[in-house]
This record gives sequence, structure tokens and C-alpha cells, in this order.
Amino acid sequence: MNKKQSKSALSESENKPLSKNVSPVSAKRIRNFRKNKFSEEDLLKDLLNGNKTALGRGITLIESNQTSHQQKAEYIIEGALPHAHKSIRIGITGVPGVGKSTFIESFGSYLIGKGKKVAVLAVDPSSSVSRGSILGDKTRMENLVKEKNAFIRPSPSGESLGGVARKTRESIILCEAAGFDVILIETVGVGQSETTVHSMTDFFLLLKLAGAGDELQGIKRGIVEMADAIVINKADGENQKAAREAKLEFNRALQLYPPKESNWKPEVKLCSALYDQGISDVWEMITVFENKVRKSGFFQHNRQEQNKFWLYQTVNDYLKSRFYDHPEIKTALKEQLKLIEENRTTAFAAAKHLLDLA
Repeated sequence: MNKKQSKSALSESENKPLSKNVSPVSAKRIRNFRKNKFSEEDLLKDLLNGNKTALGRGITLIESNQTSHQQKAEYIIEGALPHAHKSIRIGITGVPGVGKSTFIESFGSYLIGKGKKVAVLAVDPSSSVSRGSILGDKTRMENLVKEKNAFIRPSPSGESLGGVARKTRESIILCEAAGFDVILIETVGVGQSETTVHSMTDFFLLLKLAGAGDELQGIKRGIVEMADAIVINKADGENQKAAREAKLEFNRALQLYPPKESNWKPEVKLCSALYDQGISDVWEMITVFENKVRKSGFFQHNRQEQNKFWLYQTVNDYLKSRFYDHPEIKTALKEQLKLIEENRTTAFAAAKHLLDLA
């Protein structure tokens, strides 16, 4: 790879010419921002003042694998921590096609109308071939993205745990420090991403479709057990009857699960995100939930348990990375893979050999 190709998106943006459509005032502000060369002190100051550009660049530093960027990211995260933890974090999941983006746009717009500041961390599915990301959420949420009090950040899921962007948790902290009091985290809706998002949110919302044939199948799935609420979307037009029937089925299914540690009984709601119907009911339910768990002390207890989980997860990720990046391990791994192909060793014996070298 030559020097030109190895430049990061951050360094490339410093020299990128501005669009002719940018106003002179905005152009001057952007140039001044670029001249700072991503000074972490200035970036943190702007972020704490609610500057969305600074917030976006802070998250870009978090997601970067460059050592210099990671050092700046650590400084920004440490500076943001005292100003964080003042939001309600809501995880939103559902199979592709259930209408997550439409729901989030409708829900987010409703919350902004009530004076909230809404940040959306949407984890986009990455291509398994090119590792590229679709990054379509800003296109799908074309109205919400224009709102002054909204921030939408699509992040490629890559190969990280459960398809959730590797640094989503740190991004939440920056969003909170920037003054966003409702954080919506959208999952790709496949694989183990739901489990990971559940481990970093206060309220977990599962979107479902009526008539999709999975009402009873949902009883078998752990995802329903994690959900604090099931919202049946697209409950409009000819689909209203099927939606009401699905609501009954899910209510029966939820009776089979043991009580949650929070003592919250999951509810089933109907909504039509396309026509903004039932959105206020969903927020009212979440508000009741938040008041209840804050009063009982579960809200803070849950966040403390999540922090412990992420301590272990971070250590595991670090050890795994250090193991595979070790030069001796890299060489030995190739040798062991070849021996496995030749049936001269087993996977278990090869693993033990590699671990003994660590």
C-alpha cells in the first residue's frame, strides 16, 4: 500500500475542498476547525458545548484503529465521562424489513417535539466480502437528520461482537456529554447483535410485524425474553386485524416467562410508524418504566452490572487481539493450520500448542 492510499479519512478530510454550496460563514468555521488538526482539547470543548460536528469527529476518533487517534479518543472519553450518564438508552431491534428506520424517525421526531435531544447510533450491516458498509440510515431518516436536536451516526458493524460496532458504548458516552438525553441504538436485527445491545441499554424494544408467521415462534426465541416491550409495527389499513391478533398471541407468550429482575412486566403495543400512530403510547410506556426502575434502584444497579460486563469484555477483546498480533503466534498459527489440513494434528492439540506459546 502506498502512502497516498494509507491516509485515514480523518487526515484526508483536512485537505478536502469545500463545496460551493457552503455559505461563507460556515466555510470559515469549517476551515478554522480543520486548522486545529483535531486538537483533542478543542474537540472536547466543542463537544461539551453540543457541537454536532465535534461529536461526529470524536466518534470517528473512537472508531479509528490508528494509535495516535486512539490516544486522542481516550482523552476525549475521559473528559466526557463526568458529563455523561444523563440519558435514557433505548435499544431497538427487529428483523430487516420490520420498519426500524421508519419507527426511529417517527419516534425521534416525536421526542424532539417534546423538547428532547435525540441521538441515533445505527449499526449498519457490513459487507462480508468488501467489509464496506451500506450506511443507509441517513438516507432513510431524511426528515430526522435535518432536525437541529437530532444526531444520527451510522457505524459499520464489521466483524465485532454480535455485529455491533466495536466502539458503540464509548460513542454513547460522547453523545450524552454533548447533551443528548435520549440515545436510540438500532441493531442490524440479525445474529447476536441483540444480546450485545441489550447489555448497553436501559430499555430494550423489539419491533415485530403482524402476520409474519413468527408470533408463536417468538416464544422459543431468547430475544423475546430480553425485550422490555414488543411493538407491532405497520398496524394500519388492512393489517389492523392481524396486528390485534398478534398482540394477543404475544401477550399470552409473555405470560410464560419468569418475572424480570427489574420487576417490570413487558408490554405489547401497536403502532404505525408510517402514519405516526401509537408513537406517544410507546414513549409513555418507556417513561413509566424509567420512573419505576429509578425509584426501585434497579436503573443504577443495571448500569453498574453493565459496566462490569464491559470490563470483562474489554479485557477479553484486548487479550484476543494481543494473542493474534504476536509475531510468534502468527507464524505458529500458519504451521498448525497446515498440520490440521494434513490430518497430522487435531484442532484441540493445535490450540493447546498455540496457547502454550503465549
